[in-house]
Amino acid sequence: MLERIYKAQKLFDTACETLGRQINVMEVCGTHTVSIFRNGIRTTLPAGLKLLSGPGCPVCVTDQGYIDIVLQLAGRDDCLIATYGDMIRVPGKGGCLERNQPASNVRIVLSSEDALQLAKDNPDKIVVFVAVGFETTAPATAVAVKEADESNIDNFCILSGHKLVVPAMAALLAEKNNNIDAFLCPGHVSVVIGSGAFAEIVERFSRPCVVAGFEPMQIIEGLAEICRQLVDGRAELKSIYTAVVTEQGNRTAQKIIADYFEPADGYWRGLGMIEKSTLKLKDKYSRFDALERFGIIETPGEDISGCRCGEVLCGLIEPTECGLFGESCTPREPVGPCMVSSEGVCAAWFKYGPEKKHK
Repeated sequence: MLERIYKAQKLFDTACETLGRQINVMEVCGTHTVSIFRNGIRTTLPAGLKLLSGPGCPVCVTDQGYIDIVLQLAGRDDCLIATYGDMIRVPGKGGCLERNQPASNVRIVLSSEDALQLAKDNPDKIVVFVAVGFETTAPATAVAVKEADESNIDNFCILSGHKLVVPAMAALLAEKNNNIDAFLCPGHVSVVIGSGAFAEIVERFSRPCVVAGFEPMQIIEGLAEICRQLVDGRAELKSIYTAVVTEQGNRTAQKIIADYFEPADGYWRGLGMIEKSTLKLKDKYSRFDALERFGIIETPGEDISGCRCGEVLCGLIEPTECGLFGESCTPREPVGPCMVSSEGVCAAWFKYGPEKKHK
């Protein structure tokens, strides 16, 4: 292993010397972000090789308007909100689920099946599942909708916050001020969509895309492959996570997503509206769509004053450049979602980063 690390470090140094400028590699996945910080990988890289943490945390990229809709529904006497744990602490205009809504109206679940069971157990309430996540969790949500449809469970619906990774990557590169040289592509999402899904980023924007796992050596070798391509003046798609990721991905998971969802324009924190970047239920299953059920029109929300999560998610600034970081915004008292989520870059920086500004 030491020999592999030494070879990778030589590649890092060679790339920095050859290009003669700073190299910016964005890791798109929140799990990558946490693993990189936890294992001290950033501290082993040369100064000329910089890692940018991108929009890979589903809680973090969820638009403020979506959070406000969740809070609105949580305030209804006829609803029960079923949500993953991280979401209860994300602030909206009216506070957060944890503090500003009746506890009896909010239930933490571990899966979409748990949410569906909640509907079965509470027939007098409408259970709204806060369906946040990328392509990794979308199949499970589709399965829950399928079961609800087949079993005529009419008091179950979802507020779809599912997002698609590739359109977000394209949106980042389409921005004039982007400084991204390459992507370290997400492992979990790639299991579902396949490594081949990133080919359009390579072909359209001439940026290397390397799919890697989450162990330190996988990440280091992924970065080494990126540097190898940059030195050679190439932009290619490569997967070094072949143990679980195929080029085609999981066709069964893809099919059930396609059976129940369709791509739609949607709002992202920091990136605004991105065409065909979110998943909405097909019209055939609209009775399970919370927006349709309650007649709600989703609109972009207003970011909390002073919070710079959006810029952090786009790789434009580091968390410590936000004036709230480590002062009024901490994991105990978060102001923005990047400090709330266990995969949020601000939370990871606060816990592991070399420039912590703890209050």
